[in-house]
This record gives sequence, C-alpha cells and structure tokens, in this order.
Amino acid sequence: MFASLARFTTHRSRLVLYLSGVLLVLAGALGGGVISTLSAGGFTDSSTESARTAEVLDGRFGSGAPNLTLLVSDKRGVDDPAVGAAGERLTERIGSEKGVEQALSYWTLGKAPALRGEGGNSALILVRITGDEDQVQKTLERIQPEYDTKVEGLDTRVGGVAVANKEITDTTQDDLLLIEMVTFPVLLVVMLFVFRGVVAALVPLMVAGLTIVSVLLTLRILTLFTDVSVLATNVATGLGLGLAIDYGLILLKRYREELRGGADTDTAIATALRTAGRTVLFSAVTVALALAGLLVFPFYFLRSFAYAGIPTALLAAIVSITFLPALLKALGPRIDKGRIRVLNRGKEEKPPKPEAERFWYRLATTVMRFPIPVAVAVIGLLLFLGSPFLNLHMSLADDRVLPADTQSRQISDIVREDFSAQESQALNVVLNDTPPTGERSIDTYAQKLSTLGNVARVDSEAGSFAAGEQVAPPGPGSDRFSADSSTYLSVIPKSESLSEEGERLVEDIRSTEAPYDVQVGGPAAELVDSLDSMYDRLPLALTIIGVTTFVLLFLFTGSLVLPLKALVLNCLSLSATFGVLVWGFQDGHLEGFVGEFTVTDTITWTVPVLLFCIAFGMSMDYEVFLLSRIKEEWDRSGDNQLAVARGLERTGAMVTAAAGLIAIVWLGFVLSGISYLKAIGLGLAVAVLMDATLVRGALVPAFMRLAGRANWWAPGPLARFHRRFGLREAPDEPSGTPGSPGRPDGKPTRESVH
Repeated sequence: MFASLARFTTHRSRLVLYLSGVLLVLAGALGGGVISTLSAGGFTDSSTESARTAEVLDGRFGSGAPNLTLLVSDKRGVDDPAVGAAGERLTERIGSEKGVEQALSYWTLGKAPALRGEGGNSALILVRITGDEDQVQKTLERIQPEYDTKVEGLDTRVGGVAVANKEITDTTQDDLLLIEMVTFPVLLVVMLFVFRGVVAALVPLMVAGLTIVSVLLTLRILTLFTDVSVLATNVATGLGLGLAIDYGLILLKRYREELRGGADTDTAIATALRTAGRTVLFSAVTVALALAGLLVFPFYFLRSFAYAGIPTALLAAIVSITFLPALLKALGPRIDKGRIRVLNRGKEEKPPKPEAERFWYRLATTVMRFPIPVAVAVIGLLLFLGSPFLNLHMSLADDRVLPADTQSRQISDIVREDFSAQESQALNVVLNDTPPTGERSIDTYAQKLSTLGNVARVDSEAGSFAAGEQVAPPGPGSDRFSADSSTYLSVIPKSESLSEEGERLVEDIRSTEAPYDVQVGGPAAELVDSLDSMYDRLPLALTIIGVTTFVLLFLFTGSLVLPLKALVLNCLSLSATFGVLVWGFQDGHLEGFVGEFTVTDTITWTVPVLLFCIAFGMSMDYEVFLLSRIKEEWDRSGDNQLAVARGLERTGAMVTAAAGLIAIVWLGFVLSGISYLKAIGLGLAVAVLMDATLVRGALVPAFMRLAGRANWWAPGPLARFHRRFGLREAPDEPSGTPGSPGRPDGKPTRESVH
C-alpha cells in the first residue's frame, strides 16, 4: 500500500498538489460559513424526564421555563401607577411578538414580590420564546434590538438563557480568531527552532490548513443531517493544527534522516511513508477510536466533538501521507531552504555524539537502573496531583461561563443579587391524569412542596404557597397552570438552581408523595437528568475506548502486557490532569493566572468527558510513536533494555517537541472568554506535557525494565493470531535477515511501523 502510495505521490506530485489546491478552495468556500449553521445547545437528553416535562409544558400548557428576561428600571419606582401601566403594556407587547409563547411580569402577576428588585426601582418580565435553540436564536435576533433600549418610557435590558447562548456563540467566534492570531505566530517561531528552517517549519502549517478547511467542509455537510455544536470548530482548529504538526514532524524527521543517509528524494519519501507514514495512519485511527466514545452519549454537544475530532484525525493523516509527500517531491532539496544560520551554526560540522552519550538514551538507562524508586516517585506525584479530583462537583453551563462584561452575565448577576428568588430557574412539576379543572384538589400537595428546604414559593392554579401556608389566592395568570386533565406547579428555589442544593431539591420533589402522576422539569432537573444520562453511558464509552485501543495495540505489538500498561498509565496521568483542573477552576486557584473567570465551585460537566476522550487519544498518539521504535529495536536485537533505550532516544526529542507545539495550540484556548474553554485548553496542554515527559520519559522505561521479556508476552493462540493478522510490513518491503537475535526461531524479522 505505502509503496504504491509513494510511487503515486512522487510520480504524480503536481497532480496531487493541484487536487489539494482545488480541495482547499472548495472547502474554504463551502465550509467557511459553517459557524452560522451551528447550534449553541445540545446539553440535554431528549429521553429524560425533564425533557419530556418541557415538551408537555410547551404542547399542553403553552408554557415552560422562561428563556428571556427583561430587566425594567425606572427612577419613579416600579409601584408608581404610570410605571405600572407602562409595564403592563410592555409585557403585553412582547408577549404578542411572533415566536413568543408567554410573557409574565411583576405587574401582570399582581405585583409578585420576587419579581421586584430590593430598591423598588426595577422589576422583571419573564418571557418564553418557543422552538428549538436555532428558532429561539432567530426570534431573539429579531426582537432584541427593539427591546434592548427605552420602551414605553421604561429603561429595558434584555438577558436570560437565550441571550447567554447567543453571546457564547459570538464569543466563541471572536475567541477563535484571537486564538489563531496569537498561536500561529508563536507556533511559527517555535517551529523555526524545531525544524531549523523557514520552509520546513511552514510545511506542517500547510498540512494543518488543508486539514482544517477540509474538516469545516465535513461539518458543513453534517449540519444538513444533524445538530452540531458551535464549539466543534474549536476542536477542528485545535486538534487539526496539533495533529498536523505532530504528523508533519514525524514524517519530516524520517525523511531528513533518509536524506542524510544518502538516499535520493524518491527513496527517502518511500521509506518515510513505509515507516513513519504507517505510524501516522495507525496513530490517527487510535485517536479517532478514542473520540468515537463520545458518540454513545445522548447529547449532541458531546457528539459534536466526535463529529469534528474523528474526521480531523483521519484527514490529518490522509493529508500528511498524500499532500505532504507530493510537496516534499516538489520542494526536493529546497526543503532546507531558509535554514537559519544562528540555529544551525556548528550543527553540520560537529560529529554526532555516540548513542550512549545522548540525553534520551542516558535518561532511559538511568531510569532502568533505578526502576522502582523512579516509578514510586512519579506515581506518587501523579496521585498527589490527582487527589483534588476526588472532590469533583459538576454542573451545567450557564451565563457565568461568560466574561463579566457581557450583557446576559450582567443582568443575571443583578437578578441574583437584587431579587429574592430565582424566578427564571423555577422547577416545573406537572401532574398528569387528574380530574378536570374544578374537580381536582392540589392545595395539600402544593403546601407540602412549599415546606421543602430551598423552596421560596410554590405557584399553582390554587394560588401561591410558602412555608406550608397559602400566601396568595388565585389571581391574574393562575389559569396558565390549568389544562383539562392535568395541571402544573411552579416551584421557585431560594438559591441558585444549578447547584448541589438545586439537585437535592429535585430529588426531594420526586420523592414527595403526590396525589397524581408527577413529572419534574426545569434547570435543576435538567442537571440531575443530564448527569444521570452521562453516568449511564459512561461505562459503554469507556469500554469502547478501552477495548478498541487494547485490540489495536495488540495488533501493533503482539503483546497483551504493553496495551494494558498503556491503558493504566494513561488513566493515571489523566487523573492528575483532572486534579489540576478541579484545583484550578472549581476551587479557583488559577483565577487571574489564566484570565478572569467566575468561580462557581463546580466544573462544567462536559469538560471531564471531553478531556478524557481527546487527551486519551493524544496520549495513545505518543504511545504509538514510542512503541513503534521500541518494537523495531526489539525485533532487531531481542534485548529489552537496549530496545527501550534506543526507542526513547530516537523518539524522545521528537515527542517532546510535538507535545510542546500542540501544548501551545491548546494553551491558546486560555485566551478565550468562555471559562470551560479555558479549562479544556489548559487541561489538554497539561495532559499532553505530562504524558510526553513524566509518563514517556520515566514511567514507560521503568515499567518496561521491570517487566523485561514479559513486555512481549501473549498466549500461544494469540501469538499465532498476531503472526498471521498483526500489523506488519508489506510483502514487497524489506523485512530483515534470517537468524536475527530478535527472532530465536530463525524466521525473518520485520521492522515495526516507523
């Protein structure tokens, strides 16, 4: 396969480059506007009780959780008769807008105290825009300019969930541009040091550009069939840039090695594809399978990262083994054009150091001389770093993930500080299969709910209740709670809904005896149900990732021990990464160091799942790079310690450089104003650097020294299976010589990938 690919890309290099240019133009033209087709939601599971409750409220009652909040202010005070009349007109006006299902306010609900600010100069209008996320956004874009000003003589500002989602989308787009403007120049400068030349440094960036625009086109096509999160573009950019640099680095390194060994351009490309190219392709499949675990979750927000990540990994590999060889053929010796003299001064004149004196070789032999102390020290450090993860608390994203100067955040902060209850975060309790209106009695049940901890008030068709007492009879707006054979109650919490107190309130309501069949919805119920859905699917996702990775590494190495080692060490390093995130973002110790963000004592619940899948895939990426060379040396020599030392020496600098470059990409996300993007970026950077240094530089050689020849063990039947079906060189490629020490049976050896 790779021999044929090498012949095609070298003999038809101009054709490959022309086709790549056409793809770049078409993908840029068709995929460039993908952001306008992406969605800001995707955090809920449509099969859960809270989601079904939202459908019932919308379809049966024409109601639901308000997603738009109007903060109305006037110096005369909201109880002034003229202000009250204007407030009623304003409420009626926005309630009659196309796409608006319901509008309730301080004035239309009989001057409900919870909708009046502490100073008496502000009040709230709660609006429900109907439709899915995209329809809500279209309605918001139409009506926001009209109401985000002075209306009916009153100062009005628009906030709420709908505005927060819009600002998350807008901020994400702006941040993506900022991240690219900052990271690209930094990457280029660092790559000049890594590649020691201008042309060589630009080549991986060209691979990255073609990869990214191709992924954007893929996402544009996917939006025709399913919802895709707006944050998918961030993954396409970050992962595409990182993997393209990784793959470009490994291919260019092997290509240059062959040129220095005296090979001509065509031979050097063929050898690089046969060795490093196979490693790149295998690595891409490993990353894609790790990201495939996200597809089992019933949230299109999480699935979107798989929609973006899987094609990114595969396209990065395909572009690297097609476009890159054709580009190398076209460049020929000019790949070294623009060599920077300062960086290369004395490099050509100095003879290479003996193998035993090189840094990575000496590091490996030192570690293998003291494997137990090194392993204990590093594992102890990782466990210490991971210990805060035991106190992880997760929540849904809300306006507090936005910068403090955004409008939805400012209005929500005012509501949290100046208003007595969380009216816009009410829990909705639907009672089904009840007698008709007028024949049912819900007073006792409403009173019981009002006595639960963290309940400020319960509104119903029978009036309002607080602390077990009726505080208001049925009044204006009470008929909204009624339908022929069902009714619902609005349970307003005292404190923040998306919190541990909010979760406990959901459980309390669901466990309270009710006179009829009950469904509970609202923001806190969505949080509880989302976490339950995630935990239900998490074992399947982990099984898919673990089993597929184990099988692939077995096919790659022929060992059962090495895949198990890789899984254990990766999980250990990832737990340390999670601990850093909890310490830094949940506990707030990194606030200010990574920019301003709001400490909520929680982590957005999607962050750990995304980090695990993406970081796990990238960790296996480096595992493949290292094992490929170790396996190659083991096949040649049959000496386990020598194979480990030589494998680390030949990949250590490359893996460290690749990790440093991709860490720069992910650290760019810290510039984002969205707090969970900061967490994802920092987490991935920490995971990559920790994996490329502590794990690959210390734990892997220590473990492989302790395991010895057992590293390569597999039961007889599996060993025979691997000899027949394992990943191996193509028949027409060199396979070693008979009687090699690495094959005591006297059969021909084979080089591993790379």
